[in-house]
Formats: sequence, structure tokens, C-alpha cells
Amino acid sequence: MPDIVRFSVSLENDLLGQFDSFCTEGKFATRSEAVRHLIREKLVSTQSTDKNSHVAASLTLVYDHHKTKITDKLLDLQHAHSESVVSTMHVHLDDDLCMELIALRGHAGELQNLADALGGLKGVHHAKLVFACSQSISPLHLHSHPHPHKHTH
Repeated sequence: MPDIVRFSVSLENDLLGQFDSFCTEGKFATRSEAVRHLIREKLVSTQSTDKNSHVAASLTLVYDHHKTKITDKLLDLQHAHSESVVSTMHVHLDDDLCMELIALRGHAGELQNLADALGGLKGVHHAKLVFACSQSISPLHLHSHPHPHKHTH
């Protein structure tokens, strides 16, 4: 476990009250857990603006599967970026709508471009890209596994 460093923070009473409500609503065990969560969230947000950083992300798409060739177009784009697509999950929401959850790895800029391309297809109702890591992922772990040898990661 990493070394823990204690520091103090000065806040106005009303801001502390709002923060305590945030902690309670978020089910954080302590204020420290909530602060760690917010710091990590901000770091992920900041890192995702560096187009060259290696990151992990998730992309959620909701689309009307009746639109002409939408599933073919979604698959074609994912195959064209197979070095970035780690995994997908398809969910039937109702008779018309499907949800696609796509796990991604790669350069933040490339993932954003892929998300924009997928989200811009006719028939896509919603596209949300969420960067999920606060530290740069080693490029060594960005490859797929079509080869037979084992990995320790």
C-alpha cells in the first residue's frame, strides 16, 4: 500500500455542508475517500485532453437498429479500429433500440475520433465516451491477443 500523506483543507461552512451531503449521497466511507474519488476523476478528465496519452475508456451507444445498415456501419468502424476495441457488449433495450457498450484502449485522441465517428452515424441516438483511468497505460498492454503465448497482465 502506498504511503498515506495527511493534509488539511480550509472550507467555508456551507461548502463543507454540501461536501458532507455529497459524501453521504455517494456512500463514501469517509471524507478522504470522497476527496480521493474527486481527485482521480479530475486527473482522468485532465489526462483525456492529452491526445497522445494512452488511456482506457468506455463508449456507450444507443441506436435504432432499424436504420439502414446501422449495425454494418458500427461493426465496420469497430473493425477498422480493432487495435483500440478491446471488447463489446450488445443489449436489446426494446423493439427498436439497442445499446452497445464498447471497452477501448489507445491514444485519447484516437479514441475520441472513433467515438465521434460512431456517434455521428445516422440512427445513433446517444454516444457517451468516458475515460476510465487516471494514469497512462503502458503501450505494451495495448495489443490484442491473437497469438498463442500467455501474458502475466
